[in-house]
Amino acid sequence: MENPQSSARLKLAQEVLQIEADALLAVSQRLNSEFLNAVDVILHCRGRVVVTGIGKSGHVARKIAATLASTGTPAFFVHPAEAAHGDLGMITGDDVVLALSNSGEVNEVIALLPALKRKGSTLLAMTGRADSTLARQADILLDAHVAKEACPLGLAPTTSTTVQIALGDALAVTLLQARGFSQEDFALSHPGGSLGRKLLVYIRDVMKTGDELPCVSPGTTLKDALLEMSRKRLGMVVVISADQHILGIYTDGDLRRTLEHSADVYSLTVEQVMSANPRTIPADRLATEAVRIMEQHKITCLLVSNADQQLLGSIHMHDLFQAGVV
Repeated sequence: MENPQSSARLKLAQEVLQIEADALLAVSQRLNSEFLNAVDVILHCRGRVVVTGIGKSGHVARKIAATLASTGTPAFFVHPAEAAHGDLGMITGDDVVLALSNSGEVNEVIALLPALKRKGSTLLAMTGRADSTLARQADILLDAHVAKEACPLGLAPTTSTTVQIALGDALAVTLLQARGFSQEDFALSHPGGSLGRKLLVYIRDVMKTGDELPCVSPGTTLKDALLEMSRKRLGMVVVISADQHILGIYTDGDLRRTLEHSADVYSLTVEQVMSANPRTIPADRLATEAVRIMEQHKITCLLVSNADQQLLGSIHMHDLFQAGVV
């Protein structure tokens, strides 16, 4: 039998989501030229976007500033109380100030307005009240009005903060597209993330080079080639000419196949059993391309070469795992 209390709680949770979903739909339908003006002002800003707010709006303001900064719009958060005690010096007349307040009357934010006006900063207001002090003093108003909070008491900021976050995201994404911000640009702002590793790591950054490479000449006996392979511990040996041109490769997989078909491996030279014309990749390619090639051809190692097929290095799937590319 269904627990009445659990049923009531689930119904309340669903109502919260529905109230907030309705509010987001409403604000999307109210977007107008003021939003486009805000985008245009930020695009032509010679300084930075300074986002401010206090309480729950302050938490949202921090998030909006972080989202803007990571998507190509230089931005930072300033706490309005700290601004009134010296941090206002961080703001210049070239900056755009985005001030968040659902009521538009919060004292700490309102107290900054005269100084911001004197500095000549452009003021964007994100507020739920178009008749508030903040809205009247702003150069551009972003309407964040909600019909009601999802909180049953009508007190805790819930729907209002959801709308603020969504408006901030809409602003950031519109600016991102207007700037032509790419995946590579995003990766430059997120070098520690998985996307950053995938888009910023090149073959040259992770390949083995120099004395790390197991190399032999074509006339080398298979026994000596295997000793070189064992010393370098890469599971393969590269056969190169005197001028470093790649002639072939011999892997531990090739060794198993050689043992199946030849009774006297010590009489062979590596040239007789190597795989000629092995797959190679340039050093200036992204490491993710090496992953794709290895997966496509079911191999674990690629040789790195220049345009003349001279050996520059090698890259193993283990190197890609360690670099966080895979």
